[in-house]
Amino acid sequence: MYIHIGEDLNIRAKDVISILDKESANQSPLVKEFLKQQSERVINLSKNPYKSVIITYDKVYLSPIASGTLKKRSNQMSIHEF
Repeated sequence: MYIHIGEDLNIRAKDVISILDKESANQSPLVKEFLKQQSERVINLSKNPYKSVIITYDKVYLSPIASGTLKKRSNQMSIHEF
């Protein structure tokens, strides 16, 4: 299944490693360092400040959609798979 993460982009749910809210990402020195090291793989989908960070196997997305909303979408998709 796919999850819509913003700007007409859908990603495969099974490719998602982590979805973090902006507050958690900004408070963690480890996440800050990770984002800094992965800067060439970061794709900003937000025209305004981003609300969540989505980490996949090959890219890191900065999404305008809140992490709670993305979680609900992923849960709805897993329910519909059955």
